[in-house]
Amino acid sequence: MTLTRSPSSAPVASLMDRIGLRMPFAKGEEIFGQADAADMIHGIVSGAVRTTRLHSDGRRQIGDFYYPGDIIGLETGGFYRFSAEALSDCVIHVVKRASLNSLSGDAGLDGTLWEATRRELERTQEHLLMLGRKSACEKVASFLMDVARRVGSEDVSLPMGRQDMADYLGLTIETVSRMVTQLQGSRIVEFASARQFRVTRWPALERLAA
Repeated sequence: MTLTRSPSSAPVASLMDRIGLRMPFAKGEEIFGQADAADMIHGIVSGAVRTTRLHSDGRRQIGDFYYPGDIIGLETGGFYRFSAEALSDCVIHVVKRASLNSLSGDAGLDGTLWEATRRELERTQEHLLMLGRKSACEKVASFLMDVARRVGSEDVSLPMGRQDMADYLGLTIETVSRMVTQLQGSRIVEFASARQFRVTRWPALERLAA
């Protein structure tokens, strides 16, 4: 089966090249911190990024995972609600919000930011539905299917580890490992290593995710 990669953001890259700056971030490096002033937005050029929120009791919640073409740091308030860290070596477009404000009314810019906001809201709603209504196996299947779709390939390299997956899905790392084993036993996916897998039965994966 041929997969279609998530919508490209060539207009986003073109716009950010015009008004922003490309910056490299090493694997594990913080891009912005939770509760920092939200004075920048960030467009991912290459690599993968994780957003996380630490609660007062030390528990960690993962907001989402982001790939090239995604925009992060779009806040309605003055501070970032999540921190963002590079899961791999990344190149990030960094744009001052003041620069965007000065271009308010530009049809191309407004459309680009609206589309980025719409996609973020849609993914947040899907995440909430998954956390509240799906079984453990369905959650892991949904996650693997989503990553495969976003990278546009049935052969996938995961930038995140099992603990990241567990925190994102609201499961324990042991449960995630059991569900991966179950999916492999059903020959729906095939893991060559902990972070390399191939979708072998896409219709079956779709049925579980649905």
